[in-house]
Amino acid sequence: MSGELILVVEDDEMLSEGLRDWLQFVGYRVQLAGNGREALERLNTAYPDIIISDIVMPEMNGYQLLETVRSRPELNTIPFLFLTGRAQKSEVLIGKGLGVDDYITKPWGPEELLTVIRVKLKRTKDIAFTQLQRAYKDSLTMLANAIEARDAYTRGHVERVSSYSVLIAREMEMDDDEVDTVELGAILHDIGKIAIHESILSKPSELTPEEMSEMRKHPEIGASMIKDIPYLLPAIPMIKYHHERYDGKGYPEGLSGEGIPLHARIMAIADLFDAVTTDRPYHEALSSQEAVAYIQNEAGKHFDPKIVKVFVRAWEKHISN
Repeated sequence: MSGELILVVEDDEMLSEGLRDWLQFVGYRVQLAGNGREALERLNTAYPDIIISDIVMPEMNGYQLLETVRSRPELNTIPFLFLTGRAQKSEVLIGKGLGVDDYITKPWGPEELLTVIRVKLKRTKDIAFTQLQRAYKDSLTMLANAIEARDAYTRGHVERVSSYSVLIAREMEMDDDEVDTVELGAILHDIGKIAIHESILSKPSELTPEEMSEMRKHPEIGASMIKDIPYLLPAIPMIKYHHERYDGKGYPEGLSGEGIPLHARIMAIADLFDAVTTDRPYHEALSSQEAVAYIQNEAGKHFDPKIVKVFVRAWEKHISN
C-alpha cells in the first residue's frame, strides 16, 4: 500500500476502531469521526483520499455529510462510500442521487471492502493523472502559441499540426501512450523558434542563405531546451528531426529512410500539410486536395511512402469532409 488516508465516519466506537485497526494493518492511514459534523471538522485540516461513512448517526447523518462534501469544490472529487445496514432500495437511490461512489451494506466482508477501496482509489488516481496530463498539454500549447504569435501567418498552426499528427497516429493504430507522445511532440515541434530573430520569422519574402541557415537551427535549439525535463523527453525526436527528409536531404543531420524516428516522419507530413494549406507571404494556400496530391508526389523523396498512404486514408476519413 502507499499509505493513502481514509476518513472513517461511524458512531459505533467498537466498529470504527476495529475498522481502523484492520485498515492500518493492510497499509492505510486512518482518521476517525463519530458523526458528520465531526467529519467536517476533520476535513478542515486534512483532505483524505477516500471517505467511508455510515448513514444513521447523531448530529449530522451520512446523507447530510455527503451533500455537504459534494457542495464544496475542494472536497467534491473525494471518493465517498456508504458502509451501512440501510439497504432498502429507496435509501440506496437517495445516496446515489447525492453522488455517493459506492454503497456497501452490512454484513460486509473485509475483502469486499478492500476491493472497493482499491478500485475507487485507482480510479481517482487515473482521473487525476489524466487531468494533469491535459493541463500540461494545455499549458505547453499556450507557450507554443505565444511563440507562433510572433509570426502572424502561423496562427493556429500548433493546434492544426497536433490534430493532423494524432489522426495519422490513430490511423496507424498506435496505442494511447504513443498517441500522447505524438501529440506532445506536435505541440512543441517549433518551440526552438523562440531563439530565432523576429525579422527572419516574419520576413515577407524568401529567406537569404544566411537567414535560412539561422532558421534551420530551431529543431536542435528546441530539443536542447527540453532535454532536462523528464516529462518532455519523448518529444525530443519529433522536435529535432521533423525537418529531415526520407531521401536524406533534410536537416539538421541528413538522416534518411527509417533512420528518421517514426514520430518525426509522421510530424513531417502533418507540418507540411498545414504549411501548404495556409496563406504565407511567399505563397498562396493550396486547396486540401492539391496539398494531398503534392504529398503523394513527394512519397519516397520528402516523406515515408508508407506513412503517406496512412495520411491519405486519414485525410479521406476525417479531413476531406
